[in-house]
Amino acid sequence: MRAAWVLLTALAALAAYYVYLPLPGVVSDPWKLMLMDAAFRAVQQTCHLIHYLRLSHHLIVLNYLIYTFDMLKSASSEDINITDAIFDGVKVRVFEPPAKRDERLKRSVLYVHGGGWALASARTSLYNNLCGIIAESLNAVVVSVEYRLVPEVCFPEQFHDVLRATKHFLQPDVLAEYSVDPSRIAISGDSAGGNLAAAVCQQLSKEENLTVRPKLQALIYPALQAFDFNTPSYQQNMNMVILPRSIMINYWVDYFNGNYDFIHSLLINNHTALDVGQALSFRRHLNWTSLLPSSFKKNYKPVIQTTGKAEIIQEIPALLDVRAVPLLAENETLQLQPKTYILTCENDVLRDDGVMYAKRLENAGVEVTLDHFDDCFHGCVIFTVWPTDFSAGIHTRKSYIKWLDENL
Repeated sequence: MRAAWVLLTALAALAAYYVYLPLPGVVSDPWKLMLMDAAFRAVQQTCHLIHYLRLSHHLIVLNYLIYTFDMLKSASSEDINITDAIFDGVKVRVFEPPAKRDERLKRSVLYVHGGGWALASARTSLYNNLCGIIAESLNAVVVSVEYRLVPEVCFPEQFHDVLRATKHFLQPDVLAEYSVDPSRIAISGDSAGGNLAAAVCQQLSKEENLTVRPKLQALIYPALQAFDFNTPSYQQNMNMVILPRSIMINYWVDYFNGNYDFIHSLLINNHTALDVGQALSFRRHLNWTSLLPSSFKKNYKPVIQTTGKAEIIQEIPALLDVRAVPLLAENETLQLQPKTYILTCENDVLRDDGVMYAKRLENAGVEVTLDHFDDCFHGCVIFTVWPTDFSAGIHTRKSYIKWLDENL
């Protein structure tokens, strides 16, 4: 009996050690966040073991588990009509609020879900709920794009999927079918979806034959660059819950179908060292010492290698392709972007990506709203439904929808 108690105590101590992570004091719901992160880490580690044993790709297994445990519980009004459609070969889910008397046309949001270009879906409950609430709150038609995922396809196919679906939706006859006002359309997305939304918005701005363009773009903690993995937010949050730096770099490597052997070199910025000629012309676009406010720079120092590995860029040229890394776009492209909203969280490796993009857009003459939250973490906007319901999710979602309501 005593041995059982000793074993039970030891197991409890091990569980507490696995679950506990030191978090900044301002983070909301810290213990719930630690528990969710521990569960996600355990699942990820199991998937990596399966990958190591060559039984299946870890992302395929992880997505299977996400779908298996996902229970579709729509938090939106029953009045929202949800249908699935195909836009130029790309699956989409459309959320339509009921027509109101004397209302002719509705505004619209084209939404691109996150998940590291590899996980989740427009059909999972987290995104189904978010898009339903957007549609209901704004009385807007929401089109959620179901782009193909890694490892089925890699860059640039995700970009092409979202671009094709968006251009199809922007056709006047399609907008008329859904009773959408062509002058009141926003493109939006979170995390990897924010990356795709920003990249597609840049591409649309350069196409002269379009008759309809997005009025706004709204980016939620977007991933916008793979040039510098040692910005202050990457250094500050390297071991943060949900999205530590190592996991984010893995997502980038998987997106580019790159070699995992390069991960350590990417971690220390060997791919953009001063002797890597292909990267030199882009460095001026990502000088965080001038783009970030002092409150974000703190005492962190730039990590710039003198000598690096040019073969990384040679093997993964997408690291410098603006369709994958919109923060590296030229000023001429940025000047063409629509009014922009960017939401960032203090406890997120991607914080500085969003802040730097906001500053570059502002410098290019674009009207930008930077909505920063000190107590929030990556992914929080979708965590609003039990058991992954967080006050941070409710707070950020409300602010995001409020901006859309006032500007769209």
